[in-house]
Amino acid sequence: MHNVKSNNETIYDLAVIGGGPSGMMAAGRAAERNLKVILIEKNASLGKKLLITGGGRCNVTNAEMDNRTLLSKFKESDKFLFSAFSQHSVAETLDFFHGRGMPTKIEEGKRVFPASDSAKSVFETLLQYLNTGNVTIKSNSEVIGFDTEPLPESLSESVSESQPKPLTEFLPTSTSIKKITAVRIKGGETIFAKSFVLATGGKSHPETGSTGEGFAWLSKLGHTIITPSASLVPVKVKDLWVKKLSGVSMSDAKLTLFQNGIKVSGKQSVIRGKILFTHFGLSGPAILNISSEIGELLKYGELVLSLDLLPNHDYATLNLALQKLFAEENNKKFKNAIIKLIPTAFGPIVIEKSGINPDLPCNSVTREDRLNLVKILKDIHIHPTGLLGTDKAIITSGGVSLKEIDFKTMRSRIILNLYLIGDVLDVDRPSGGYSLQLCWTTGWVAGNSA
Repeated sequence: MHNVKSNNETIYDLAVIGGGPSGMMAAGRAAERNLKVILIEKNASLGKKLLITGGGRCNVTNAEMDNRTLLSKFKESDKFLFSAFSQHSVAETLDFFHGRGMPTKIEEGKRVFPASDSAKSVFETLLQYLNTGNVTIKSNSEVIGFDTEPLPESLSESVSESQPKPLTEFLPTSTSIKKITAVRIKGGETIFAKSFVLATGGKSHPETGSTGEGFAWLSKLGHTIITPSASLVPVKVKDLWVKKLSGVSMSDAKLTLFQNGIKVSGKQSVIRGKILFTHFGLSGPAILNISSEIGELLKYGELVLSLDLLPNHDYATLNLALQKLFAEENNKKFKNAIIKLIPTAFGPIVIEKSGINPDLPCNSVTREDRLNLVKILKDIHIHPTGLLGTDKAIITSGGVSLKEIDFKTMRSRIILNLYLIGDVLDVDRPSGGYSLQLCWTTGWVAGNSA
């Protein structure tokens, strides 16, 4: 059953559903092209998740200017994304924010942050973009579904021919191409538009509104949904000493993943970067980037994370560094000397694991104890037991099958006038600015195409 539009009902050129980063970018770009745009958001205000991104600092993008290198981080999604990223990538994103008066800075791992260290700067820049284009912002408006109509058979055939690949290659035989005529708002209102952008996000941080309802709508419309799962998510461990370090961070740690005593093969088996110790286990960029691998491997048995406290040293140079330290501090107690080489918070942990008397003078530490200490500093075992839930994930993997999207435009291959962007896509990516760049790219392409 379809709503009948009255003569005085507004028909927008584009209705964007979801006021997160990708939705705001899509709405702003479409309005910049002089389209009449409405942005529909179920929360009281836009950008709720954006404002908590990166601990409130907002990792805007990753300053990798080579598209092939950048897209290699997106695993098997890279071949789909190249067309969109060739239109709007990192350079265009930086030009967008810099050109609107928001300076940025680059930190470790090429992570780009606003110079203000505040996500509010990013939000205000996007809000200014919407206001400049006279986008109608409709907040406190929960979409509950779409009104659709099938296309005439002759038009359906012409649409198929215009797509990069025939729809019949991957559509179920029962699926027919449709178009959306309107979205229905909780409370009874109906909003009509010529085209629609769905930017409702994944299932991470549901308190911000990302509860996954977009997947249910898309499934009803005929799209294939890869079940979302936690992708970048903190890791729970059973080691009490880890939990005692809650709040301590390491800016440069090396982690190696083992299962059944054998080093795990693949790119994710060794990772280096910042880690954070928490009351439940481990977090931080390095942990988030290995978390999906941990979650998958735990299905097949116990895992061990080997923590290297001093990755700039190999075993031989670390042994020499300890010899030099003990010679310089020869009359000092071992517990006071060792914290000159490692973070202070790790002193009690390392002392306990080494078995060396903390009050022993450095000149009395035996060669055997020193060599054992080298092994401990290079290989402290941590035992993961699981991942925190999807609600604690930075992002979720899963979403709409990429085969069902034309990435030159971000248009659905099943719904003639629907564009799909941001976290509704089944794109796995690491921490480090890649998630927001996916939002900026797909949002801009959709807004530029609709």
